[in-house]
Amino acid sequence: MWTYALRRLLATIPTMLAVITVCYLLLHATPGGPFDTERKVSEAVLANLNAKYHLDLPLWQQYLYYLKSLLQGDLGASFRYADWSVNELVAAALPVSLTIGGIAIALALIIGVALGITAALRQNSLIDYLVMLLGNMGHAIPSFVIGPVLALVFGVWLHWLPSGGWQDFKVMYMVLPIALLTLINMATVARVMRGSLIEVLGGNFIRTAKAKGLPMRTIIRRHALKPALLPVVSVMGPLTISSIASAVVTETVFSLPGLGKLIVNGAANRDYTLVLGLVVLITVFAVLLNLIVDLVYAMLDPKIRY
Repeated sequence: MWTYALRRLLATIPTMLAVITVCYLLLHATPGGPFDTERKVSEAVLANLNAKYHLDLPLWQQYLYYLKSLLQGDLGASFRYADWSVNELVAAALPVSLTIGGIAIALALIIGVALGITAALRQNSLIDYLVMLLGNMGHAIPSFVIGPVLALVFGVWLHWLPSGGWQDFKVMYMVLPIALLTLINMATVARVMRGSLIEVLGGNFIRTAKAKGLPMRTIIRRHALKPALLPVVSVMGPLTISSIASAVVTETVFSLPGLGKLIVNGAANRDYTLVLGLVVLITVFAVLLNLIVDLVYAMLDPKIRY
């Protein structure tokens, strides 16, 4: 397994290089530049700024210079945040996004699996219909609609929770963002778990276990749960990555100082190094999560060997 993991990690090098190259070229092909503001600066000041950030060099030299810095662990200096490097911006924003996203994914997995199991065991009952309704609503209603509704109801009307803002990881400011991401992800997990468990319960080995007189609780725990979790594990990798896209909306709606807000600001300001640094970080997360999913597969299914 460790040999397989090492091969996968080595295979990600060309993937990372391709992602960085495409993103780098697209950013520089975008009209305008990082210093195009409403207030015009003199040609001398603009020339000094371009020289400071190596923007006066040919594009291929800028690209090689960026790769050299990246190999040294330096994501570069931000064009728009004075006296801040991209490493410092990411270090300040990453804990916020990891806390909100990590707790939301964990809650969505636990609650979604529990709801999926309940719905599968009570197929075509009222509980099953409610779970399916929740799953369909989670897919049909986008996060930029659910978020403002949560803020309006619990923040403005009921005054139970702050409708936005951030104060050093205080729980009351994290409840609504976590609830939003949990609702979106929980709907997917519940639907997948329900369908997977229904299919597993129709297998011959389940019928054999029932014929032996095993109680349903034992059958679910010992025989049906692991194979039913395989599709859930498959969807958790892409679901976690898609939560980053949802975090852009979540952190914008609730004014959180996380990676989502940095992505929006970096793209709006044409901050090349900031956007590239975030792309590199997200790509690394995607590669690692997909690798973890493959390794968990082997733990759940003894027939899988790498």
